[in-house]
Amino acid sequence: MNSLNILVVGGGIGGLSAAIALRRAGHGVTVIEKDPSWSVYGVGIIQQSNVVRAMDQLGVIDTFLGAASGFDAVEIYVPDGTRVARVPTPALVEGKPSNVGIGRRALQKVLGDSARDLGAKIRLGLTAVTLDQDGEGVTVRFSDRGEEHYDVVVGADGIYSQTRAMILPDAEKPEFTGQAVWRYNFPRPEGLDALHVYNGPTGVGLVPMSADLMYMYATTPEPGNPRYPSEGLAARMREKLAAAAPQIRALADQITEDEGVVYRPLEAMMVHGPWHKGRVVLLGDAVHATTPHLGQGAGMAIEDAIVLAEELTAREAPEEAFEAYRARRYERCRYIVDASLAICHGQIGKGPAVDNHTATAEMFAVVSKPI
Repeated sequence: MNSLNILVVGGGIGGLSAAIALRRAGHGVTVIEKDPSWSVYGVGIIQQSNVVRAMDQLGVIDTFLGAASGFDAVEIYVPDGTRVARVPTPALVEGKPSNVGIGRRALQKVLGDSARDLGAKIRLGLTAVTLDQDGEGVTVRFSDRGEEHYDVVVGADGIYSQTRAMILPDAEKPEFTGQAVWRYNFPRPEGLDALHVYNGPTGVGLVPMSADLMYMYATTPEPGNPRYPSEGLAARMREKLAAAAPQIRALADQITEDEGVVYRPLEAMMVHGPWHKGRVVLLGDAVHATTPHLGQGAGMAIEDAIVLAEELTAREAPEEAFEAYRARRYERCRYIVDASLAICHGQIGKGPAVDNHTATAEMFAVVSKPI
């Protein structure tokens, strides 16, 4: 295919990964991001073996690993704090760790800097107001009243995607799961050389993300989807951990800063129909938003970006490329959404309990396969 002029809507993990992959394939790329300050949560994110491989494919692995902390196992704990398993995780890139923890801001910097260095244009504080297709491309009218014509538009604008709403108004919508996630950063204790996962009605994970920093995530039942005021959020998170394992209760004493707590209700969604309309295509949370129980939400978006760039480059007709992209991605992404939701529902009694050891090992087997 000849070089395309492509607009990517959304400057998050999926959108920036798409910009990198598309620029490396020789396409012209503009990224628009509605947040003028391009802000990101100050906590961390797990990136597992398939993401390390994807970062190698994107050509950013050295800067990525330089900003992260690698580990090669997952340890499983029962609610009383007893360790019941240590699951080795196979590396997919020779000589590199199988998994990493990384700060979200550090990850955005790695991806944003790489996209810019490759020649992608990034415009902040801007949204797409209308998308008018003529069979040969898309005329986009922006919130600043500007207008441009593109060969392809990629909607990477998250779970509440406005791009999805414009092209697929009848597609599935996000649904609240009954659970929420709390996150907080801590000094990294000596000896934390793996992801630690604690089972129970409140699921907890400890993730190393630098030599001296880790973060905790905790998933809690939240009937009615309450909204908590920012004042008192640290005390509320400590309360939620009052019945956790002794190691976690001890850490909870360090949760003192309201502004350091990141609270997010968990929603999930899978678009089972088309992922595109004409010359506009969706990726990441815009079509398959997952809960974080298997740590694969960002990984699926990054893989989407790589596959989309491959298919657009291999085929003459963009719509044929979009069909091939969805065909390669649908089952893998559906598995992650469904398996993550099963863990979530098991934790809050909406379904049978899921053994984390088994689920984690199965997930690694699935995502280790080529994308």
